[in-house]
Amino acid sequence: MRNRIRTWIITIPLLMLLVVPVKAQDINGDWQGTLKGDGQANDIRLVLHITRSNDGALSAIFFNISQKPADLDGILVSSVTLSSSDFKFSIDGAQASYEGKLSADGNTITGTWKVARPLPLTFQRATKENAWPYSSAPHTASLVTADKNINLEVLDFGGSGRPMIFLAGLGATAHVFDQFAPKFVQTYHVYGITRRGYGTSSAPTPANGNYAADRLGDDVLAVMDRLKLERPVLVGHSIAGEELSSIGSRHPEKVAGLIYLDAGYAYAFYDSSRGDIILQANELKKKLDDLILSQFGASKLDPTDLANDLLQKSLPQMAKDIEEDQKQLKAMSDLPKPPAMGEVPAIGLAIIQGERKYTDIRVPILAFFAAPHAQGEMFKGKPEIRARLEAMDIARMDALIKAFETGLPSARVVRLVHADHFVIATHEADVLREMNAFLTKLR
Repeated sequence: MRNRIRTWIITIPLLMLLVVPVKAQDINGDWQGTLKGDGQANDIRLVLHITRSNDGALSAIFFNISQKPADLDGILVSSVTLSSSDFKFSIDGAQASYEGKLSADGNTITGTWKVARPLPLTFQRATKENAWPYSSAPHTASLVTADKNINLEVLDFGGSGRPMIFLAGLGATAHVFDQFAPKFVQTYHVYGITRRGYGTSSAPTPANGNYAADRLGDDVLAVMDRLKLERPVLVGHSIAGEELSSIGSRHPEKVAGLIYLDAGYAYAFYDSSRGDIILQANELKKKLDDLILSQFGASKLDPTDLANDLLQKSLPQMAKDIEEDQKQLKAMSDLPKPPAMGEVPAIGLAIIQGERKYTDIRVPILAFFAAPHAQGEMFKGKPEIRARLEAMDIARMDALIKAFETGLPSARVVRLVHADHFVIATHEADVLREMNAFLTKLR
């Protein structure tokens, strides 16, 4: 199973602010609170930085300082209001919200945090003596036009030399690299791009292919063209692997190299011998749509050719992928069920539905794989379950890495044992060493 939409409270996107006039007392500054763990998760420390503009409008930035890496630029809150003592804020991309009451002395907000389920959460006004530290890396941020009515947040970390561009995983922004990206400014001019739909980047309607893999890849190419970045090195985490592969397969001449940070999954390299239920479903849906259109003469494709392809290739492969998926589900049927995630945000779902198959990537590649992944605190008191989950992950990752190495024999593949999915959180030194060795060969 491809566990790639996880912990939206940690990776929720930056969104444009909706500000509301304030008529109650001043709540400027930092507020901090702790979400209590449920036995399988540790306590999560949160900071809410609230500011009020000269016209009385409130805005806020949300920090999860228990996240790895903890030093993020934060998440712009979608809306925040204070009416009398009633305080509310929401983060639309995560379908998260908070409602609470401001105390009479103005130092405590007591209320409920809601994502998949409601949890009690009390914010205390931070003082110089008890404030939890959080930091932001030095960089400049700007909006760069990538398409009609589409502007993308671009971080410029500075430096000189060949350009290097960092791309974040699903739901995250370029700010997740705030502490890591500056480590390359001595020899590279380093940038980060926040994909459409997140952060201060434009968020078009999640429909009509607006978040298809090649569309997202084209956004990166547009930024490269606007900023005149010649043959950069692209570094992508998780779902960003599809953007790397989109560019590397369609425009290999435009990049010097690709670095996959636990990003070499099926959406980045497709192995037909293993299949993938999501990719096959996406492809099958498109072919079925083409078949319907061809019946009305609205497609240039021949309906007989489409029907033959569906019957001989696409449908048999879909059946095979469904069967394999059911085997995996059955193998896990007796394990404790993970906490419910709730509804998947529409933009994240559109990105998943926009995945496509990439098989030919003729660019120098460095690929890191967490193999096996770190299990953290999950089932810490149940060693037999942890051992079984790790064995399943090893088998899955071994097959995936073998397919990647076989299909892309020139790629340098690095296994990071018991690494977090965000590999630089647990294995930064290893990643730095391998990246520098790889980059040296590109000069």
